[in-house]
Amino acid sequence: MQTLWINAEDALLLLGTKPQTLYANVSRGRIRAKPDPADSRRSLYQVDDVKRLAKRHAGRRQAAAVAADAVRWGDPVMPTAISAITGQRLFYRGRDAVELARELALEDVAAILWNGPPNGISIPAGGVDSGSRMSAAFAALAARVMSDLPALGRNPAVLQTEAADVLATVASALAPSAEALPLHERLARGWQRPEAAEPTRTALVLAAEHELNVSTFGARVTASSGAALSAAVLSGLAALTGPRHGCAWMSVITLKTVAGTIGAREAIRGILSSDGVVRAFGHRLYPDGDPRAKALMASFEAPPIYRELAAAGEELLGEPLNIDFALAALADSFRLPEDSPLVIFALARTVGWLAHAMEQVESGELIRPRAHYAGPAG
Repeated sequence: MQTLWINAEDALLLLGTKPQTLYANVSRGRIRAKPDPADSRRSLYQVDDVKRLAKRHAGRRQAAAVAADAVRWGDPVMPTAISAITGQRLFYRGRDAVELARELALEDVAAILWNGPPNGISIPAGGVDSGSRMSAAFAALAARVMSDLPALGRNPAVLQTEAADVLATVASALAPSAEALPLHERLARGWQRPEAAEPTRTALVLAAEHELNVSTFGARVTASSGAALSAAVLSGLAALTGPRHGCAWMSVITLKTVAGTIGAREAIRGILSSDGVVRAFGHRLYPDGDPRAKALMASFEAPPIYRELAAAGEELLGEPLNIDFALAALADSFRLPEDSPLVIFALARTVGWLAHAMEQVESGELIRPRAHYAGPAG
C-alpha cells in the first residue's frame, strides 16, 4: 500500500489541535512531513502518523491501551543518555553520528557510547575464519553466558572492561584476524577487499547505535534481569537476524536482482503490489531521509542500478533510501560475501547493545511490563 499524505488543513482537522502542535510533533519525529510537490512553501503530512496521534490525544483511552501503543513506534518508554534521534539527526551522547563517521573508528565510538577511555577501546587480534561468521558469533557468545559473572551489582569500570572483552569475542568471530588491526580493516582484509576498508569504517560507526530498536530493547530486557553482558549481546544478536531488522538488506538484493531484469521502476511497482511495502526505502524516524544512508552512500561509488533504484524509489514512493539499502549497495559494490551487511551490522551494533546493557544494569530497574489478556474467558 502506498504511503498517503495530507495537507496541513486536513491534518489539523484530524488532530483537533493548533498549527504549533502539528509543527512540534513533526520536529519530534512523531509525524512525518515532506514538501508539497505542487507548492514548495507548503508541507504534506503522513496520514497514518496523524491518525495515530489523533487517537492518542482523544483523552479517554485506558492506560493499558496507551502502553500497548507506546511499544509500536509510540512515545519514549525509558530514559537513556546513550543516543537520541531528534531533528531527523542521530546523536551519540550529544554528538552527531554522521560527523563522527567522517573520522572515527568503531573502537572510538565504543569509548564514547560506554563513557570509556578517551583514546578508544583496544581489541586484540584473534579468531579463525571457519565458515559462517554469524554462526561462530552465536557459538562464542553462548559459550560465555554460563561462565561469565552476572552484571548486576558490579562496578561500572569493571563492566566496561568486560564489555571490551565481549566485543573482542564477537570480533574474533565476525572479523577474525591474526593482527591487532582496527575492526574495519580486519573485515576488509578478511574479505580480501582492502579497498572496502574506509566505507566499512563509515558503516560500522553509523550502525553502532540507534536508540531502542528491537534488538537493543531485547538486550536491555536481558540485562535488566542481571544476566551477564554476553547474555544481553546474545539476545540482541538473535533479534537482529529477523527480516524486519538486521536482515532487511536481503529484500534490497531481491529488488536489485529483479530490477536488473525488468528495470528499477517496474521492480518497485511489482514488490509494492505483492508485498505492500518496499523495505529499501523510508524510515519512520526520518521523514526527510535516513541520514545514515546518505552518509554511507557518499563514501563509495554505487553501481548504476542502485542509483536508478534510489531515484525511482523516491519518485514512486516519496521515500528516500534507508541504511538497509546502503549496506546492500556497499556489499554489492565491493563484491563482499553475501552475509556481509549482517556481519557489519552485528559487529557495529554489539557496541550499542553493550552500552545499553551497562546503562540498564546501572539503573537497577527490572523491565517487566504487564500483558493485556485478550483470550477467551476462563
